Parts: sequence; structure tokens; C-alpha cells
Amino acid sequence: MSEFILQREQDGVVVLTLNVPQLRNAISLEMREALLGHLREAGNNPDIRAVVLTGARGNFCSGGQLQPTNGAVAPDAQRTKRNIAILQDIVRLLSGGPKPTIAAVEGYAYGAGMSLATACDVLVAGESARFCASFGKIGLMADAGMLWSLPQRVGPGRAREMMLTGRIVEATEAGALGLANRVVPAGSALATALEVAAGFAGVAPLAIAAMKRVMARGPNSLEDVLHAESDAQPVLALSQDYVEGRTAFKEKRAPMFRGA
Repeated sequence: MSEFILQREQDGVVVLTLNVPQLRNAISLEMREALLGHLREAGNNPDIRAVVLTGARGNFCSGGQLQPTNGAVAPDAQRTKRNIAILQDIVRLLSGGPKPTIAAVEGYAYGAGMSLATACDVLVAGESARFCASFGKIGLMADAGMLWSLPQRVGPGRAREMMLTGRIVEATEAGALGLANRVVPAGSALATALEVAAGFAGVAPLAIAAMKRVMARGPNSLEDVLHAESDAQPVLALSQDYVEGRTAFKEKRAPMFRGA
């Protein structure tokens, strides 16, 4: 569908590769639209038994691609809402869609990239993987369902600490905490993810789809979290802290947040 997402099929498994390596596969609006289209297509294809999501050239995804700004001008609110809505539809398909999903993570999985990885049913991390819920460092709340998906993986206490501090979690710790289902040698995450995907061939697709639908509803509803994101994130995206956070990120300096 686009050069932003590379697709290949192998023995009933579709591999979707985030492909903007010069930006560590930061996910732009255009990439989101393309990824959503590929996931919908895979979900409707009876010949596809599993979906593997990975990133090009040694990184999974460094987060959302920051919108360009002129000085202190805030990003366009409508574009922000569309960015959120598309990403939420992606998370709905990864977490609650009919096909089992496996994230093959090498290198950076920051911000929305970490959200996409934790939304998948199985997360395979190469030893090079680095996870960071970095939202607060640019003045935003965790989104793309992370407030729902991360506690399910590591428990509410650990998830709270990761999201509120925005600290980096290396692959070994990710495996120990349950953030990653498997930790494998660097460079082998995709091969292992394909092995995991092949294992779903022996499970009834309708049974998988039914279980995923139920698991996506509770105990804390994914929809409740996504609605909360839709209410709060556009407001945060218009804040001066978000402007400062993006500016500091681009200038490679510590941000000076004011709570406004």
C-alpha cells in the first residue's frame, strides 16, 4: 500500500515492517494510515493465520513522528485527533482483532512504538531492544492503549512506575518483568517471531478471535482507556509543555516544563 509499511507473506503469516529507518521508524500519520490498511486487509484474509509486526534496520519504532512547528505554534488540533484515532484503531486490531499478533522488537521501542509492541499478543525482544514510555518527557500522557496493555503485562505497580518516570527498560529486564514474552539474541527477534507465529496454525482461528475479543474487554476495558485518551490527549497536545517538550527533544536538551 505504501513504502512506509513493507509487507510480505510466508506460510500463512504476514510480516508488516515499519519502514522509515532514518527516523528509527517513527510513526507518522501516513504510516499509521498505511499500517491500519494492512492490518484490516490481514484481518479479512482467511489465508492469514498470524501477523508479525517489526521495524526496519535494527529498530522497532521510536514513537510518534513529531509534527513540524513554527516557533511556539501548537500543532493542528484536528490532525492530532486524527493521529490518535487511527492509532487507536490499530491498537484495537492488534489487541482485539481476529488474528494473533507478534511484535518482533530490536532497538528502540519508545512511546507509541512501545504501545504497539505491548498491544500485540506476544512480544519477542532481541537483546538490543530498549523500551521507554517516553510520553511524559514531551508533555503527553501514555496513549495507544498503553495504560491498558502495559499493566496486563507487568502488573499495575510496575506499569505505573515505568509510565510515570519514563525510564528506559533494557531487554533483559523486560524479559524478567514479563514485558517481553521472550528475549533472544540480538538480530534474531524476527526469526523467533515467525516460529511463534507458525505455532498458531494448530489453533482454531475462530477460537483465537473469540478469546481475543473477550480479553480486550477486561478487566479494565480497552475502550474505556481509549476514550480517556481521546478526551485528554488533544488538550495536552495544545499545552505549552508539549511545545517545550518537542522543542527540547529536537534540540537535544532537558525540557523546562511549567505545568501549562
